[in-house]
Parts: sequence; structure tokens; C-alpha cells
Amino acid sequence: MNVHSNKCLRCHVSGRVQGVFFRADTQTKAQELGLSGFARNLNDGRVEVYACGPPMHLDGLKEWLRRGPTGASVTAVDCESAAGEHFNGFEVR
Repeated sequence: MNVHSNKCLRCHVSGRVQGVFFRADTQTKAQELGLSGFARNLNDGRVEVYACGPPMHLDGLKEWLRRGPTGASVTAVDCESAAGEHFNGFEVR
């Protein structure tokens, strides 16, 4: 798939998603899918995930975000298209 077909998403994940390795496990999943971007905790208890890559791989990440890692209890995942930014890999912030 050529690089020009890459898309970016910004997702906000709600529920019990902080203190359960959500960001680290999101990083692992994103790396498996070849995505770049970041995951960070927000002050309101949600996790923000920004990811760029092939649409099919972003769909895989969105599906994973709905479940999350063991110990998480996801109640909502809200995603929207985002402007592309350049990241080397996927980081936890």
C-alpha cells in the first residue's frame, strides 16, 4: 500500500482506561499494525490515541481500542479523522 493512502485518526477512549497499562498495550498493538502516533492520558480520565497508517490497519486498532487490555473496562471510543503529523514510530506520552 503506498504511503499516500495513509490516514490519521484521533480517538478518545473512556472507561477504566488509566492505570491498567492501556497506553503501553496500545503502543504494542499499534507497532504490530505498523502505525505511528502516540497514546496519552487526559486529565478527565480518558486516553487519547493519535494514530496514522493504512486505513485497514487503523480499523484494526479501533477494534482493539473497543476491548483494550486485560483490566480495562472501555465504555466508549470516539474517533475522528485528524490532520497528518509526522511521527517516528508510536510513543507513550
